[in-house]
Amino acid sequence: MPLTDPPPGPGEPSPSLSGGTPAGLLWLEHAWLGEAVEDGVLVETGGGRITAVRTGVPAPPPGAEALRGLTLPGLANAHSHAFHRALRGTTQAGRGSFWTWREVMYEVADALTPDTYFELARAAYAEMALAGITCVGEFHYLHHNPGGTPYDDPNAMGRALVAAAAEAGIRITLLDTAYLSSGFGAPPAGPQRRFSDGTADAWAERVSAMADAGPPGPAAAGEPEHVRTGAAIHSVRAVPAGQLAVVADWAADRDAPLHVHLSEQTAENDACLAAHGVTPTRLLADRGALGPRTTAVHATHLTDDDVRLLGASGTGVCMCPTTERDLADGIGPAPRLSAAGCPLSLGSDSHAVVDPFEEARAMEMDERLRTRTRGHWTAARLLRAATEDGHAALGRPDAGRIAPGAPADLTTVALDTVRTAGPPPRLGAQTAVFAATAADVRHVTVGGRAIVRDGVHLLVPDVPAALARAIAAVRPD
Repeated sequence: MPLTDPPPGPGEPSPSLSGGTPAGLLWLEHAWLGEAVEDGVLVETGGGRITAVRTGVPAPPPGAEALRGLTLPGLANAHSHAFHRALRGTTQAGRGSFWTWREVMYEVADALTPDTYFELARAAYAEMALAGITCVGEFHYLHHNPGGTPYDDPNAMGRALVAAAAEAGIRITLLDTAYLSSGFGAPPAGPQRRFSDGTADAWAERVSAMADAGPPGPAAAGEPEHVRTGAAIHSVRAVPAGQLAVVADWAADRDAPLHVHLSEQTAENDACLAAHGVTPTRLLADRGALGPRTTAVHATHLTDDDVRLLGASGTGVCMCPTTERDLADGIGPAPRLSAAGCPLSLGSDSHAVVDPFEEARAMEMDERLRTRTRGHWTAARLLRAATEDGHAALGRPDAGRIAPGAPADLTTVALDTVRTAGPPPRLGAQTAVFAATAADVRHVTVGGRAIVRDGVHLLVPDVPAALARAIAAVRPD
């Protein structure tokens, strides 16, 4: 059931998920309603949102579509770099580090055009939909032509991402990223020149043209319903200290989300201490970049004072366990951050794997390995990170719940596969988090519309072929 006919190209406006969405009835065989699994849940939808929820309905009434299995709120991928999907497999051979991986990433970044980026992102977002993801936070820093000159439309690459998400049927928060230096005091070099606007003021001027199609704000009236525009500081090494406040203020003025890579590598911490005499977290705090609208990504190598600053400010933290393992970054202090007051969300980051269930359970399993104890997170708490708190990090605090007023975004997990069969439905949350994989996602609904049914993407008919074509166009080897 396409979102628009014909679908938009990378330079064309994207459709609204809510415009013209019919009212409907969905009968959920089993549903996780935030604390427990309920059987026989009837959900009424209209205008892309849930209008009513009834429990204890033993069978689907006439006219209702039955979603069999365990239905969860749509899952949020709070941290994505869509073009990294082209790296899968190629960076897993041999030894190396984050820094050697980064050189391969630059090769792909240098090969992309708005058209090829659209095709790659469309396929990557369709893969996310098949994994149960209904909203992605795209940490977008690939802005300009090779060499750094702007396209005729300075936001051509961002618009390609927005159109790609629309065709794949998922929502997007475009976290337009300021990336102005290759290190403390060093100008961008090589492919990094594509990332830079020169100054934070120039970045703000460009992104304002993208965001200000309608009144400013996280739900701007001029934006299609599937789009939010936010901001990102790539890292404290990529935005000079004197310009951090420009990015933070831009987001604050629009009540928009602000994301930042934070302390992913000890080398970043060492360089920040050498340049400024403080940790990256302290530098962000001193420049007004922390707070409830901010999400720190990774936050792997923190001091006790860093944890206190993040928690006291209400800053969220997005953990990306698969990428953090793949790049040998380390295990972040997620329990300490949560206890300090940081909401936690989850992201697939480099897309070494796109599986939100794996990311959720990895947060618990990694901590078990580190501490040699079990039970740091309940299944409900991990699902909340993948749903409600993830959507909030993307500027959608009304999403991530099966409740009246929430967007009608739902993900249904099969309970009869070789991985999920056996446990009673009342343990569906535990089964989903600790046993299911992306392959067990049966249905996905976004804005009340079917995007995936019976494991088949309805808008991108052959997702593997789309991925293969798009990756071959930018990595012909």
